Amino acid sequence: MKHPKSPTAVRFRSIVTVLSLVVAPGAVVMGTAGDAFAVTKISHSQATSMFREAGITWSSSGNCSDRNTPTCTSFEQLNLATAQGAQTLKRASGCALNITGGTETGHASGTYSHWNGYKLDFSKNTCVGNYVKNTFTYIGVRGDGAPQWRSASGNVYADEGNHWDVTYYNCGGC
Repeated sequence: MKHPKSPTAVRFRSIVTVLSLVVAPGAVVMGTAGDAFAVTKISHSQATSMFREAGITWSSSGNCSDRNTPTCTSFEQLNLATAQGAQTLKRASGCALNITGGTETGHASGTYSHWNGYKLDFSKNTCVGNYVKNTFTYIGVRGDGAPQWRSASGNVYADEGNHWDVTYYNCGGC
């Protein structure tokens, strides 16, 4: 007698099949079988080229880009969607954007973290502040007290006092 496959086994096989069809070279699969999705990682050089093309600047307190040095601003292993999200913010807002934090060590850990390529820090200026607060939806304060706004595409902008901490779940409508 043949045993029916469990729903979990069927679901896992379906996810693996889908991933084998959609994961392109250079993409990294993150998460578990229950929440698997493809994330394309880019190099520091690729990111800076994208930022330069969009008119986005970047700076570091240490004048460096070493991912393993917390005073540097690195884009090594940045998610492509995160870089595209910054480009979308620049084009939609028309504001000057300066990135002060990328994938370097020294930020809080977690799945949707700087280290894992989901977050960028931006210098604060009146233009960006007005754009975020007047365009996105206020969603309350984070556990650390930072007020947050969510864009229509689901990306989250947290006001950390001296900079914007942005979590890019997607490219923001690129």
